[in-house]
Amino acid sequence: MWAGGRHFDEALLGRIQAAVDAEPRMSRRALSREVCDWMAWRAPNGTRQEVSCRKALLKLGREGLLRLPEVAAAYALRQRPATPARGRDADTPRIQAALDELGAVELVVVDSRNAQGSRVWNELLQAHHYLGPGPLCGARLRYLVRSPSHGWVGALAFSSATKRLAKRERHIGWSERARRANLSRVILNSRFLIVPMLEVANLASHVLGLAVRQVAKDWHARYAQAPVLLETFVDPERFQATSYRAANWVHIGKTAARKDPYANGKAASHPKDIYAYPLCPDWQSILCREPEQRLGEASPQDGAPQDWAEEEFGRVGWADPRLKARLVTLARDFMAQPGKPIPQLGEGSQAKAKAAYRFCDNPQVDLETVLLPHRESTLERVRTHKVVLAVQDTSDLNYTHHPSTRGLGPLQSKDDLTVGLKLHSTLAFTTGGTPLGLLDVQCWARDGSTEGPRNARRRLPIEEKESFKWIKSYREVAEAQRLAPDTMLVSVGDREADISELFHEALSDPSGPKLLVRAEKSRSRQIDQDEDEPHGYLWDHMARRPVADFQDLLIPRKGSRRSRKARLAVRVAAVEIKPPKGAKGGALSLWAVYAHEVDYDPAQVKEPLSWMLLTTVETHTAVEACKRLAWYARRWGIEVYHRILKSGCRIKDRRLGEVDRLEACLAIDMVVAWRVHWLAHQGRETPDIACDVFLTEEEWKPLYARIHHKPPPDQPPTLAEAVWMIGKLGGHLGRLGDRPPGTMTLWRGLRRLPDLASGWALYKMFGQTAQPP
Repeated sequence: MWAGGRHFDEALLGRIQAAVDAEPRMSRRALSREVCDWMAWRAPNGTRQEVSCRKALLKLGREGLLRLPEVAAAYALRQRPATPARGRDADTPRIQAALDELGAVELVVVDSRNAQGSRVWNELLQAHHYLGPGPLCGARLRYLVRSPSHGWVGALAFSSATKRLAKRERHIGWSERARRANLSRVILNSRFLIVPMLEVANLASHVLGLAVRQVAKDWHARYAQAPVLLETFVDPERFQATSYRAANWVHIGKTAARKDPYANGKAASHPKDIYAYPLCPDWQSILCREPEQRLGEASPQDGAPQDWAEEEFGRVGWADPRLKARLVTLARDFMAQPGKPIPQLGEGSQAKAKAAYRFCDNPQVDLETVLLPHRESTLERVRTHKVVLAVQDTSDLNYTHHPSTRGLGPLQSKDDLTVGLKLHSTLAFTTGGTPLGLLDVQCWARDGSTEGPRNARRRLPIEEKESFKWIKSYREVAEAQRLAPDTMLVSVGDREADISELFHEALSDPSGPKLLVRAEKSRSRQIDQDEDEPHGYLWDHMARRPVADFQDLLIPRKGSRRSRKARLAVRVAAVEIKPPKGAKGGALSLWAVYAHEVDYDPAQVKEPLSWMLLTTVETHTAVEACKRLAWYARRWGIEVYHRILKSGCRIKDRRLGEVDRLEACLAIDMVVAWRVHWLAHQGRETPDIACDVFLTEEEWKPLYARIHHKPPPDQPPTLAEAVWMIGKLGGHLGRLGDRPPGTMTLWRGLRRLPDLASGWALYKMFGQTAQPP
């Protein structure tokens, strides 16, 4: 249960209730202090968030999840008579003066609600401001305006910003995640008063100028967080905002003025003008900065997951349970009908299609947030294995045939007309090839306007290059390694990952994940330890090494290339590789495994296999070298995964109009593609388990009846048999000598399965005896 932006699981609710039952006379304030300590619920300045906690406990009490202590009797604070404040008496005659006649006007911070300054502030606002002194919402900072010659001449207040404001969000340009993370850096000028009997030209704008120069420092001193943007509302039926405009505040729009009442029962009578003032030059980049969503930070699961969709998405970090339920429902629909257009989901239900489009358009929905709970589930599966291969690869999502989609970028050079998105995935595999799930996903659109000469791009730091994607993904794998210390993770990359900065990153932390990369021959890696040639090249050095062993490797079919078994001569050595010219860091201490194809027919094999693998995993013997080759061969699995995503789930056919919507849909499709990939391997690794771990009763029974032409049994068949039956639906012949169905065949069968399940459900609905469809 979410309350106050925090998650209260069953264990925490039980602990709170136990504390209340053990001490029934405990005050709610004391209870909120204990809960804040248990949850480490503190503000940036270290103080407990007691008010937010009490509001959350009150909500939980209203929901019937807690029995809170009885409310203790309230006592009103005795107020001492306030010292009369000069310039606030209604009978005082109006005073006209020049600004310099007031002397050095200053802002005085009001520290305590019981201090004399607080009483003066309240009385000034009560007497002269149409909104009165409050209450002010959330964090607050109050000022009195003092003139040496005229005493108290005005007052101001700053408080927490409005939670949601459409015009402000458009003005800032931040995402929903950035808004939730950085809203505390925006504060509201909630009160501004110059006493009406004092008529001084430019005094109001002068006071606003003093305030914007002082408030950031004072706010940081009180709350340990510096604001970067001010906002305020001006009632156009009362004021013209002359002083705000004179003080360089910017008008950014009007409020919506919704007619239905807010949660506090109040309703807006008419729109108000919104003004904003930035407090620093880089205010926009600060507010738009999204927090990193790291492994181990997903929300706890509410109860045991009912199926795979809840297991992969049930921990998504949204407080709104309806949004979470919609995500789980969409995942089930996408899996039941992989590759179907959104309007055809749920048997063509218009309501489901509309809900799917609204989900993708929701500002809270983004790729990282949707994928984080799946990555957490992947981490749990990773922990059950001794060695896991984290394979990285990049793929293009071509949307050239969707020219109206906003936010796309060029896929190749700026002269190429293809547009789309770049996708860099990191998929975890067992050494046997079973995909465990995604550990990292990066998706972006290239900016064609920034493309320049190649030499200029080479001089850029690695953080500003697109190749930084390999290091970023490696760091996510390093975070998984930290959370799964009993598992050795190995980051695997193709020739594009052969960059010295990545190797330095891997060698900098011996406890981090290992690295296995295929070397790029054109980069002419130099070594320092060749006895015959002290500064020779890596490929020449390894070619002179004796053959350690021969290894047979099955090369899968790719395009027009047929699958074949290649015989490889394997060489292995420890090497010291010099960094490229101009690169930072010293020599790289690595192990090299060189495998090249022998005994092949040149007429049949146009491009014999030749791999130079560089790794940080110690590799001394022929057996270890052959194991590294087998590890790298698992990299083909991510190419199969991307083929399922693009050809099976047909992500390139999604028509959603904007990149943000595409990424939200992409996140679900990526998990569905993994699920199909996982099914193909799981049927081989655990063939004897019951198929109800993957299929519901409404799915496997009509499947069995359709394939075998007889009523289904009471007990579910094995997973291997279910995979075989789905393959038959997808066109697999299933002969004795045939291999198990592949992923694309399974995908075709899964597309037909919902129709069988629907027919079976209709047949049972009309009370007929279950017979083969």
